Amino acid sequence: MSFPLLTVTAALPAVGAVATAAVPAARRTAAKWLALLVSLATLVLAAVVLFRFDPDGARYQMTESHAWISDFGVRYELGVDGIAAALMALTALLIPFVIGAGWHDADDADDRAGEQANRRWRPTQGFFALILAVEAMVLVSFAATDVFLFYLFFEAMLIPMYFLIGGFGDRAHAAGEEEGAKQRSYAAVKFLLYNLAGGLVMLAAVVGLYVVSADSLGEGTFSLPELLKARASGELTMATSTERWLFLGFFVAFAVKAPLWPLHTWLPNAMGESTAPVAVLITAVVDKVGTFAMLRFCLGLYPEASSWATPVVLGLALVSVLYGALLAVGQRDIKRLVAYASISHFGFIILGVFAMTSQGQGGATLYMVFHGISTAALMLVAGFLISRRGSRLIADYGGVQKVAPVLAGTFLIGGLATLSLPGLAPFVSEFLVLVGTYERYPVAGIIATAGIILAALYVLVLYQRTMTGPIRKPQIEGMPDLKVREVAVVAPLVALLIFLGVFPKPLTEIVNPAVEHTLSDVQKKDPKPQHPVAERAGSDDKPAGHGGGDHE
Repeated sequence: MSFPLLTVTAALPAVGAVATAAVPAARRTAAKWLALLVSLATLVLAAVVLFRFDPDGARYQMTESHAWISDFGVRYELGVDGIAAALMALTALLIPFVIGAGWHDADDADDRAGEQANRRWRPTQGFFALILAVEAMVLVSFAATDVFLFYLFFEAMLIPMYFLIGGFGDRAHAAGEEEGAKQRSYAAVKFLLYNLAGGLVMLAAVVGLYVVSADSLGEGTFSLPELLKARASGELTMATSTERWLFLGFFVAFAVKAPLWPLHTWLPNAMGESTAPVAVLITAVVDKVGTFAMLRFCLGLYPEASSWATPVVLGLALVSVLYGALLAVGQRDIKRLVAYASISHFGFIILGVFAMTSQGQGGATLYMVFHGISTAALMLVAGFLISRRGSRLIADYGGVQKVAPVLAGTFLIGGLATLSLPGLAPFVSEFLVLVGTYERYPVAGIIATAGIILAALYVLVLYQRTMTGPIRKPQIEGMPDLKVREVAVVAPLVALLIFLGVFPKPLTEIVNPAVEHTLSDVQKKDPKPQHPVAERAGSDDKPAGHGGGDHE
């Protein structure tokens, strides 16, 4: 393409972040509208990327490649396959809803900062500028086909996320504002340290990959298309031990981001102490970079090591599925319940990725998209509920549907999507993951189905305790229903969950060719389906000693 569509799509929110931060302190409403308009314009561009992607075309499309740090083989190189195009669209789709839901989240901090016209600290402008900055970095991460470029933005997105968690955290804390501030600080630091540690391990592997490419090709490169081509032709060779160490360096960083048990412990703290929109940004947007990178980099660059590690990764994914669901059942905090449910869902995604089947990996990709939409719907409605009551504790609710039926109804749909009810989008992806896993690893597929039962338990118990029954607290009696802005935030997400649950074909057609390329990278084919009746008939014919030729 002559027009740098991917660069413009990622650069627009970056420029919007700078412009939003520069809005005068007294014009905080103008800053909100600017951020919202920029996010909507980015959504239009991401939709153009998605619709211009040709499933029958080249593996990477809308490519851009420019020299950057030539001495070290680093290029500014972008391109999208079907998986990246879908996740870019998901990111751009969710950001306007995040901004709309967080419309007043920074107002309290702004009021506390004072009304001086010349003050440097502008919380509202900072809050929305940070959201746009995260969006820009995530979009580059999905589009980057240079390993070093990907690594830079993979790590850079931690900085704005740190300030969003620590500086604009949830203030509905049972222990009071002072203790809440300590918990927000702890959650932000834990998020940063965990992800930085994983990133440092990956940096060592990135350098190692460059050295290996230089030894094999005569000149070091970070270009993913070049590396994949060299792997396929046999020009790029690695010792088995080297490949496995490099794989582990990449995988650990992605497993922290994903998050995969036992590297998950930062997520409940981060989501619990964040505002609901920031919690959506964490689990529905940022964490998807980890599972996406497993498909693009781990399986593509290290096929032998990926197969070698598969049994262990599947075991860890199963632990995540069951562990996250069990802890969600026992939670008393609404947002921490959604956090542990997300850990369980990410277990399903990683299970599908490493099942090494087209249905498993296609389902995992759809799971990333559909989990993002369903979690956004549930968490944002939960945020509206918490802002009304001022408490995250489940015990402080009861009978909400009597006074706020629209809020209760949307909360129920978000919950039913989370438990993958047939007819809603996540059911399609979870079904494909389980079928794809069962095809190659039937025991793992059977064990994973327990996560479905546990999901139904924690979602329905949450709804029963908060929405049904008598009104147990006087604060619930005057609780207002969803306002127009809040309905405008949630209604499109609910509509998408229903539409994609009934008709996911447009998305599957875009994703499936990329999945086939990934399976080709790891030299895997779908297991041939076995037909028990045919096998039995064939075995019965052999001893008879006649009729075989006529039968064939």
